[in-house]
Amino acid sequence: MNIVVGVTGGIAAYKSVHLVRLLTKAGHDVTVVPTEDALRFVGTPTWEAISRHPVTTSVHDDVAKVRHVALGQAADLVIVAPATANTIASMAAGLASDLLGTTLLATLAPVVIAPAMHTEMWRHPATQANIATLRSRGVHLVGPAEGELAGGDTGPGRMSEPEEIVEQALAVLAPQDLAGLRVAISAGGTREPIDPVRFLGNRSSGRQGAALAAEAAARGADVVLVAAHVDAEVLAAAEHSSIRVRRVGTAAELSTAMKDAAATADAVIMAAAVADYRPAEVAEHKLTKEQGVLTRIDLVENEDVVAALAAARAGGRAPEGQIIVAFAAETLTDAGERRERARRKRERKGVDLLAVNLADAEHGFEQADNAVEIIGDGGGVVGEASGAKREVARAIWRAVIDMR
Repeated sequence: MNIVVGVTGGIAAYKSVHLVRLLTKAGHDVTVVPTEDALRFVGTPTWEAISRHPVTTSVHDDVAKVRHVALGQAADLVIVAPATANTIASMAAGLASDLLGTTLLATLAPVVIAPAMHTEMWRHPATQANIATLRSRGVHLVGPAEGELAGGDTGPGRMSEPEEIVEQALAVLAPQDLAGLRVAISAGGTREPIDPVRFLGNRSSGRQGAALAAEAAARGADVVLVAAHVDAEVLAAAEHSSIRVRRVGTAAELSTAMKDAAATADAVIMAAAVADYRPAEVAEHKLTKEQGVLTRIDLVENEDVVAALAAARAGGRAPEGQIIVAFAAETLTDAGERRERARRKRERKGVDLLAVNLADAEHGFEQADNAVEIIGDGGGVVGEASGAKREVARAIWRAVIDMR
């Protein structure tokens, strides 16, 4: 998604750095358009580094590309954060004195603003009249929040936190086609302890599961995200009031949590990489070379969690119409062979959809991007996507919605 983030001249501009970072980590293409005053708080190098795009305030740059209108025309969403009293007044009056002003006039995309100013300025009749004007034109507001302001004052006027702005801004665009549905998603990689310091594990970061949860919540679902060793930084992309996170460690713990969540879920997605085996015995103390016990580890097979969830559904222990989606990471470069293996796995596990993803140096585990084909009823490919994991999440939810 192409998102323009306008940043204006308030102290809260420093928080917008995190806002841009959250959007880029979620897979969106973000262009920052600051005002000259905004650059007095956060400089151009920071905005360019965090957005990975050149930044300018002038309508005289990139004239050949008609940049002063092209940014607005290409945007899917425009966010102004912070939106100062001066910026809000300029927007209400339709002024185009800089690149942000022309971008706002040229766009047909939804516009979301996050006001930030002192309480007296926020409550002033002129500001309230300008806000009413912008609302009447379809501009969406996030905040302002009440709290500590610059200079030690407190009251309404504080810019909302970046996570809340992202959540509400993306909700403006997201179709609410999952509204009212309960969803259970697993993410990350399980770890099976060998001793107090060692474990058997895998390279799953949990990014795809977090993206699936964030997309579901944005589309109106109530989500339980069962996270197996997912870094807080990755989970930050799935911060949403409709997402409850349950932390787990081992395959057994994940199984228990997913069975509990799936018992009332309308859709279940097993995106976690679950260890197939675990050590038969876990040592109480750290094993050492001197003991000569590190050359052999006896393993026992873990439960196939997604197959167990499918069996529970078949036995009537799940809501009617529940859809179950499994993942299969493959390193096979031959697409036909990958699909055939995915078809067999889908049948064997008894799931509705199976997303087979290529795990290589550029896709899959620990990577920002993914590439999947979604195998459905009869073994046919019912969807595919490649690119940012949020885009892949959208493709998977489209396949789920089509089934429903």
